[in-house]
Amino acid sequence: MATKTDANRGDKHRHERDHDHDDHEDLGSKLPKRRYEKELRRLQEELVKMEDWVAAEGARIVVVFEGRDAAGKGGTIKRVTQFMNPRVTRIVALAKPTERERTQWYFQRYIANLPSAGEIVLFDRSWYNRAGVEKVLGFCTPEEYRRFMRQVPIFERLLVEDGIVLIKYWFSVSDEEQERRFRSRIDDPMRRWKLSGTDLLSRSRWVDFSRAKDEMFVQTDTPEAPWHVVEADDKPRARINCIAHLLSMIPYEEGHKPKKIRIPERQTDEGYVRPPRDIYTYVPDHAAELLA
Repeated sequence: MATKTDANRGDKHRHERDHDHDDHEDLGSKLPKRRYEKELRRLQEELVKMEDWVAAEGARIVVVFEGRDAAGKGGTIKRVTQFMNPRVTRIVALAKPTERERTQWYFQRYIANLPSAGEIVLFDRSWYNRAGVEKVLGFCTPEEYRRFMRQVPIFERLLVEDGIVLIKYWFSVSDEEQERRFRSRIDDPMRRWKLSGTDLLSRSRWVDFSRAKDEMFVQTDTPEAPWHVVEADDKPRARINCIAHLLSMIPYEEGHKPKKIRIPERQTDEGYVRPPRDIYTYVPDHAAELLA
């Protein structure tokens, strides 16, 4: 017969499992895993409904994800798009500009990636590279920076006036938490690719990046396109908070029901005979070794 101590131990183990997040960088989260996963699943179901509404109504949605390195932007984008249709919702993460793109108007290559009717575009970093990385690390001239800061409020106002829903997120992470995440990636072969030279420079230029972010907010936190700050020291909470807010910003109909799908009857064989299996080259059954 189980004792009270056994029961308490069982509750403790359940509590520990409840906090056992799969992502190593989520382990410090105060949000119990099961509650997080349940709410995340509910929100993802709403995202699918919202996406269906966007496609049906021909809406155009642009979501900008900005923030310091290791702030959790990529993980949030991954959860947003996990069950969404890539033909409707796409991620734009542009590489550094080519020599030809350097001669173009700065916003030109971003304009080429804006949504058409019935599409959602998530910018994993955006035109705000110029206000942060490019300014701090000297990848643009002072005049190019000043021109950008004058033009970006006008550019975003034009997008909104044309009917695009523009939502901007800044993921805020503390100095201590960023360092912890960087260190956790150094010895992890699955995550080392996340540490670039630019990421490491962001540590040595922390204050410079802070000043650049503050100035960016002063110039670009406008009534037409305000910044929404996501506290991101706790990654699971940041994902939940961001997705819930994103859904609240898009006027989709919660009661919107997708069209019913009817699977047609399978075509009859009509004399078709499948060729023998031995004429094909099959992938070896590696999984069978795991079952042995």
